Amino acid sequence: MRLTNKVAIVTGSGAGIGRAITELFAREGATVVAASRFADEGQPVVDAVVAQGGRAVFRRCDISVEAEVQALVDFTLQTYGRIDVLVNNAGVNFSKAFEQTTAADWDRVMNVDLRGTFLCARLVVPPMLAQGGGSIVNIASVHSIASVATASAYDAAKWGVVGFTKALAVEFAARHIRVNAVSPGLIATKIWDDVLAAAENEQATLDYWKSNIPMGRVGTAAEVAQVAAFLASDDASYVTGSNYVVDGGMTSLLISLPSYSSRPLEGK
Repeated sequence: MRLTNKVAIVTGSGAGIGRAITELFAREGATVVAASRFADEGQPVVDAVVAQGGRAVFRRCDISVEAEVQALVDFTLQTYGRIDVLVNNAGVNFSKAFEQTTAADWDRVMNVDLRGTFLCARLVVPPMLAQGGGSIVNIASVHSIASVATASAYDAAKWGVVGFTKALAVEFAARHIRVNAVSPGLIATKIWDDVLAAAENEQATLDYWKSNIPMGRVGTAAEVAQVAAFLASDDASYVTGSNYVVDGGMTSLLISLPSYSSRPLEGK
Protein backbone atom coordinates (compact mmCIF):
# COMPACT_ATOMS: atom_id res chain seq x y z
CA MET A 1 0.00 0.00 0.00
CA ARG A 2 1.39 3.37 -1.05
CA LEU A 3 0.28 5.48 1.93
CA THR A 4 0.84 3.18 4.88
CA ASN A 5 1.43 5.10 8.15
CA LYS A 6 0.73 8.47 6.53
CA VAL A 7 -1.74 10.95 8.01
CA ALA A 8 -3.65 12.88 5.36
CA ILE A 9 -6.07 15.79 5.48
CA VAL A 10 -8.51 15.82 2.56
CA THR A 11 -10.80 18.84 2.16
CA GLY A 12 -14.10 18.75 0.30
CA SER A 13 -14.31 15.07 1.15
CA GLY A 14 -18.08 14.69 1.14
CA ALA A 15 -18.65 14.11 -2.56
CA GLY A 16 -17.12 13.65 -5.98
CA ILE A 17 -13.35 13.81 -6.25
CA GLY A 18 -12.87 14.45 -2.54
CA ARG A 19 -14.87 11.37 -1.64
CA ALA A 20 -12.92 9.23 -4.11
CA ILE A 21 -9.60 10.51 -2.72
CA THR A 22 -10.70 9.82 0.85
CA GLU A 23 -11.75 6.28 -0.02
CA LEU A 24 -8.61 5.49 -2.01
CA PHE A 25 -6.21 6.99 0.53
CA ALA A 26 -7.78 4.82 3.24
CA ARG A 27 -7.45 1.72 1.07
CA GLU A 28 -3.81 2.65 0.48
CA GLY A 29 -3.17 2.62 4.23
CA ALA A 30 -3.48 6.30 5.19
CA THR A 31 -5.29 7.67 8.20
CA VAL A 32 -7.58 10.27 6.67
CA VAL A 33 -8.95 13.37 8.35
CA ALA A 34 -11.85 14.06 6.00
CA ALA A 35 -13.04 17.68 6.07
CA SER A 36 -16.17 19.21 4.58
CA ARG A 37 -18.52 22.10 5.22
CA PHE A 38 -21.41 19.66 5.14
CA ALA A 39 -21.57 17.05 7.87
CA ASP A 40 -24.51 15.32 6.21
CA GLU A 41 -22.24 14.57 3.24
CA GLY A 42 -18.88 14.11 4.93
CA GLN A 43 -19.81 11.88 7.85
CA PRO A 44 -21.38 9.10 5.73
CA VAL A 45 -18.20 8.92 3.64
CA VAL A 46 -16.13 8.35 6.76
CA ASP A 47 -18.65 5.88 8.16
CA ALA A 48 -18.40 3.83 4.96
CA VAL A 49 -14.59 3.92 5.01
CA VAL A 50 -14.47 2.76 8.64
CA ALA A 51 -17.03 0.03 7.97
CA GLN A 52 -14.69 -1.34 5.31
CA GLY A 53 -11.74 -1.39 7.71
CA GLY A 54 -10.17 1.94 6.81
CA ARG A 55 -8.99 4.62 9.20
CA ALA A 56 -10.79 7.94 8.83
CA VAL A 57 -12.46 10.63 10.90
CA PHE A 58 -14.74 13.46 9.84
CA ARG A 59 -14.23 17.10 10.81
CA ARG A 60 -16.49 19.91 9.72
CA CYS A 61 -14.49 22.80 8.25
CA ASP A 62 -15.12 25.82 6.06
CA ILE A 63 -11.70 26.30 4.52
CA SER A 64 -12.35 30.00 3.83
CA VAL A 65 -12.42 30.65 7.60
CA GLU A 66 -8.95 30.69 9.13
CA ALA A 67 -10.10 29.74 12.64
CA GLU A 68 -11.83 26.63 11.29
CA VAL A 69 -8.77 25.58 9.32
CA GLN A 70 -6.62 26.10 12.40
CA ALA A 71 -8.99 23.92 14.41
CA LEU A 72 -8.76 21.20 11.73
CA VAL A 73 -4.96 21.27 11.79
CA ASP A 74 -4.83 21.37 15.61
CA PHE A 75 -7.18 18.38 15.85
CA THR A 76 -5.06 16.37 13.42
CA LEU A 77 -1.82 17.12 15.25
CA GLN A 78 -3.29 16.50 18.69
CA THR A 79 -4.88 13.23 17.59
CA TYR A 80 -2.24 11.77 15.29
CA GLY A 81 0.91 13.80 15.96
CA ARG A 82 1.75 14.64 12.37
CA ILE A 83 0.43 15.65 8.95
CA ASP A 84 2.09 13.89 6.03
CA VAL A 85 -0.30 14.85 3.25
CA LEU A 86 -2.67 17.71 2.54
CA VAL A 87 -5.09 17.47 -0.36
CA ASN A 88 -6.67 20.84 -1.09
CA ASN A 89 -9.75 19.65 -2.92
CA ALA A 90 -12.59 21.80 -1.54
CA GLY A 91 -13.91 24.36 -3.97
CA VAL A 92 -16.98 25.92 -5.49
CA ASN A 93 -17.98 25.77 -9.13
CA PHE A 94 -19.11 29.02 -10.75
CA SER A 95 -20.42 29.98 -14.16
CA LYS A 96 -21.97 33.35 -14.91
CA ALA A 97 -21.65 35.93 -17.66
CA PHE A 98 -18.93 38.42 -16.76
CA GLU A 99 -21.20 41.47 -16.91
CA GLN A 100 -23.51 39.76 -14.40
CA THR A 101 -20.69 38.68 -12.05
CA THR A 102 -20.69 40.79 -8.91
CA ALA A 103 -17.87 41.59 -6.54
CA ALA A 104 -19.59 39.35 -4.01
CA ASP A 105 -19.58 36.48 -6.54
CA TRP A 106 -15.89 37.04 -7.21
CA ASP A 107 -15.02 37.13 -3.52
CA ARG A 108 -16.97 33.95 -2.77
CA VAL A 109 -15.13 31.98 -5.44
CA MET A 110 -11.74 33.38 -4.46
CA ASN A 111 -12.35 32.84 -0.75
CA VAL A 112 -12.96 29.13 -1.18
CA ASP A 113 -10.99 28.10 -4.26
CA LEU A 114 -7.88 30.21 -3.73
CA ARG A 115 -7.84 31.70 -0.23
CA GLY A 116 -8.92 28.38 1.27
CA THR A 117 -6.07 26.61 -0.51
CA PHE A 118 -3.66 29.21 0.86
CA LEU A 119 -4.99 28.92 4.42
CA CYS A 120 -4.75 25.14 4.51
CA ALA A 121 -1.23 25.14 3.10
CA ARG A 122 -0.13 27.99 5.33
CA LEU A 123 -1.20 26.14 8.46
CA VAL A 124 0.16 22.69 7.57
CA VAL A 125 3.57 23.81 6.30
CA PRO A 126 5.04 24.57 9.77
CA PRO A 127 4.27 21.10 11.20
CA MET A 128 5.45 19.48 7.97
CA LEU A 129 8.74 21.36 8.24
CA ALA A 130 9.07 20.36 11.89
CA GLN A 131 8.61 16.67 11.07
CA GLY A 132 11.00 16.76 8.10
CA GLY A 133 8.70 17.04 5.11
CA GLY A 134 5.38 16.20 3.52
CA SER A 135 3.30 16.39 0.37
CA ILE A 136 0.65 18.91 -0.68
CA VAL A 137 -1.68 18.11 -3.57
CA ASN A 138 -3.82 20.97 -4.86
CA ILE A 139 -6.83 20.10 -7.00
CA ALA A 140 -6.98 22.72 -9.74
CA SER A 141 -8.79 22.33 -13.07
CA VAL A 142 -8.30 22.29 -16.81
CA HIS A 143 -9.56 25.85 -16.46
CA SER A 144 -5.98 26.59 -15.41
CA ILE A 145 -4.95 25.80 -18.99
CA ALA A 146 -7.82 26.98 -21.20
CA SER A 147 -11.17 28.63 -20.74
CA VAL A 148 -14.81 28.67 -21.71
CA ALA A 149 -17.17 31.63 -21.67
CA THR A 150 -18.76 32.63 -18.33
CA ALA A 151 -15.91 31.20 -16.24
CA SER A 152 -13.82 34.28 -15.44
CA ALA A 153 -13.90 34.02 -11.64
CA TYR A 154 -13.43 30.27 -11.56
CA ASP A 155 -10.61 30.41 -14.10
CA ALA A 156 -8.82 33.16 -12.21
CA ALA A 157 -8.98 31.13 -9.01
CA LYS A 158 -7.75 27.91 -10.62
CA TRP A 159 -4.90 29.65 -12.47
CA GLY A 160 -4.02 31.08 -9.06
CA VAL A 161 -3.98 27.60 -7.53
CA VAL A 162 -1.47 26.37 -10.12
CA GLY A 163 0.73 29.45 -9.72
CA PHE A 164 0.58 29.05 -5.96
CA THR A 165 1.52 25.38 -6.35
CA LYS A 166 4.63 26.19 -8.34
CA ALA A 167 5.69 28.96 -5.97
CA LEU A 168 5.46 26.70 -2.94
CA ALA A 169 7.20 23.85 -4.77
CA VAL A 170 10.21 26.05 -5.47
CA GLU A 171 10.30 27.54 -1.99
CA PHE A 172 10.09 24.27 -0.08
CA ALA A 173 11.78 21.73 -2.37
CA ALA A 174 15.04 21.84 -0.42
CA ARG A 175 13.09 21.41 2.82
CA HIS A 176 11.40 18.22 1.66
CA ILE A 177 7.85 19.43 1.10
CA ARG A 178 6.63 18.48 -2.35
CA VAL A 179 3.76 20.52 -3.81
CA ASN A 180 1.88 19.48 -6.94
CA ALA A 181 -1.42 20.15 -8.67
CA VAL A 182 -3.97 17.94 -10.38
CA SER A 183 -6.15 19.50 -13.06
CA PRO A 184 -9.21 17.37 -13.80
CA GLY A 185 -11.21 17.80 -16.96
CA LEU A 186 -14.80 16.74 -17.32
CA ILE A 187 -15.45 14.32 -14.46
CA ALA A 188 -18.66 12.51 -13.54
CA THR A 189 -19.45 14.37 -10.32
CA LYS A 190 -22.36 16.49 -9.09
CA ILE A 191 -20.97 19.41 -11.10
CA TRP A 192 -21.37 17.36 -14.27
CA ASP A 193 -24.84 16.25 -13.17
CA ASP A 194 -25.76 19.93 -12.72
CA VAL A 195 -24.49 20.72 -16.22
CA LEU A 196 -26.70 18.01 -17.70
CA ALA A 197 -29.69 19.02 -15.59
CA ALA A 198 -29.38 22.64 -16.77
CA ALA A 199 -29.20 21.69 -20.44
CA GLU A 200 -32.21 21.98 -22.72
CA ASN A 201 -31.20 18.72 -24.41
CA GLU A 202 -29.24 16.36 -22.15
CA GLN A 203 -28.23 13.93 -24.89
CA ALA A 204 -27.05 16.70 -27.22
CA THR A 205 -25.00 18.16 -24.39
CA LEU A 206 -23.45 14.77 -23.62
CA ASP A 207 -22.67 14.17 -27.29
CA TYR A 208 -21.09 17.60 -27.64
CA TRP A 209 -18.74 17.16 -24.72
CA LYS A 210 -17.80 13.63 -25.68
CA SER A 211 -16.93 14.89 -29.17
CA ASN A 212 -14.44 17.30 -27.60
CA ILE A 213 -12.69 14.65 -25.50
CA PRO A 214 -10.31 12.49 -27.55
CA MET A 215 -10.98 9.50 -25.26
CA GLY A 216 -14.68 9.96 -26.02
CA ARG A 217 -15.97 9.76 -22.47
CA VAL A 218 -16.36 11.62 -19.21
CA GLY A 219 -13.76 10.74 -16.59
CA THR A 220 -14.39 9.32 -13.14
CA ALA A 221 -13.51 10.69 -9.72
CA ALA A 222 -11.63 7.46 -9.03
CA GLU A 223 -9.28 8.20 -11.95
CA VAL A 224 -8.43 11.59 -10.48
CA ALA A 225 -7.93 10.01 -7.05
CA GLN A 226 -5.32 7.64 -8.45
CA VAL A 227 -3.19 10.56 -9.60
CA ALA A 228 -3.57 12.29 -6.23
CA ALA A 229 -2.49 9.09 -4.46
CA PHE A 230 0.60 8.83 -6.63
CA LEU A 231 1.58 12.43 -5.88
CA ALA A 232 0.98 11.93 -2.16
CA SER A 233 3.09 8.78 -2.07
CA ASP A 234 6.82 8.19 -2.01
CA ASP A 235 6.51 6.92 -5.59
CA ALA A 236 6.52 10.62 -6.56
CA SER A 237 9.62 11.42 -4.50
CA TYR A 238 11.21 13.45 -7.33
CA VAL A 239 8.02 15.19 -8.45
CA THR A 240 7.27 18.73 -7.34
CA GLY A 241 5.86 21.83 -9.00
CA SER A 242 3.97 19.76 -11.57
CA ASN A 243 0.40 20.13 -12.79
CA TYR A 244 -0.99 16.74 -13.77
CA VAL A 245 -3.81 17.10 -16.30
CA VAL A 246 -6.46 14.37 -16.05
CA ASP A 247 -8.80 15.17 -18.91
CA GLY A 248 -8.89 12.39 -21.50
CA GLY A 249 -6.87 14.59 -23.86
CA MET A 250 -9.38 17.46 -23.91
CA THR A 251 -6.90 20.32 -23.46
CA SER A 252 -4.57 18.77 -26.08
CA LEU A 253 -7.25 19.09 -28.75
CA LEU A 254 -6.61 22.09 -31.02
CA ILE A 255 -10.24 22.61 -32.05
CA SER A 256 -13.47 20.61 -31.78
CA LEU A 257 -13.32 17.19 -33.39
CA PRO A 258 -14.71 17.47 -36.95
CA SER A 259 -18.06 15.94 -37.84
CA TYR A 260 -16.93 15.38 -41.45
CA SER A 261 -14.43 13.14 -43.24
CA SER A 262 -11.43 14.46 -45.15
CA ARG A 263 -8.72 13.05 -47.37
CA PRO A 264 -5.13 13.07 -46.02
CA LEU A 265 -3.14 16.26 -46.49
CA GLU A 266 0.54 15.43 -46.89
CA GLY A 267 1.99 18.69 -48.17
CA LYS A 268 4.94 19.03 -50.57
